[in-house]
This record gives sequence, C-alpha cells and structure tokens, in this order.
Amino acid sequence: MNLSRRQLLGTLLVSGGCAAFAGLPAWALSAESPAPYTRFMRLSTLLINHQLSAAVGMRIADAALQKYPQLTDMMNRIIAIAEQRQANMVEDFFADIPEGELRELAYWVIFAWYSGVSSPAADAQLFTYEEALTFKTTADVVAIPSYGLSAPNGWSQVTVALSPLPRF
Repeated sequence: MNLSRRQLLGTLLVSGGCAAFAGLPAWALSAESPAPYTRFMRLSTLLINHQLSAAVGMRIADAALQKYPQLTDMMNRIIAIAEQRQANMVEDFFADIPEGELRELAYWVIFAWYSGVSSPAADAQLFTYEEALTFKTTADVVAIPSYGLSAPNGWSQVTVALSPLPRF
C-alpha cells in the first residue's frame, strides 16, 4: 500500500485527536455540569463567601465522592438546613448543622477550598495552589521569591554603557 504524505498526516491527526479525547475524564466532555457537581458548588457557595472556580470545585467534588460515599444525601441535608433558615452566608446556618458527619463534611469542604488540598497529611490530594483561598487573599501583597539579579524574573544584568552618551 502506498501512502502519500497528506494521507499519513491526516491519519496521524485523526488518531492523535481520538487519543487526546480518550484521555479526558467523562465530565470534561459534557457541556453541562452533572447534578452532583452543581449541588457541590451550591454547597460550597453557601459555606464560603468567595468567587469559586468550577474546575477546582469538580476536583474537590471528585475527592469528596471518594471520601464520603453518601455525599449526595449529605449535601442535600446541609443545603436543606440553609434553605430552611433562608441563609445567604455560612454564619446564618452553620450552628444548625448537626454534629457528626454533616458538620465534618462542612469543615472538610471549607478546609479543601482554603488550603487547596484534601488533608494536612503527607499523602494528601492536591486540588489547586493558585486558586486556594488562603493564597488568593494574600496574592496581591506576597512577593514571589526570586533569585533573579535585578528583579523577579530578571535573569540578566542591565548592560551599562562604557562611555558617556553624546548630547544632542
């Protein structure tokens, strides 16, 4: 069989595209957010009064589904408590969340959003660093450490003129 260069490139592009889409998780291919992710983001916005990233929320929700087998029921119960109190922020309803697994889930969700990890353990799952709320609150005032010569990301010295410049 004799393949032309154009046919070979076309075949490689098609197979490469199929391989790229095969590696994506199922939720990345859907146009809509599935119900558990939507409910998780609703719970997160009730517990945390910040703008939250949907992509990070999906990562945290995936970890929560593994950690808490009854996550959907637990989320619905906490959201029902908030809706019953007509709460817009965590302070309006957090005291009404019963001690035990529901309160533990609420604390875990808050911890995950603020720290960007699943636990303080050495084998914790990392969700985000840049979008972690603890980092975001100080991102505009914390200097990024750099070993540059002149400034952050300044890896070359400024060239100094050897002779005086002429005046015009």
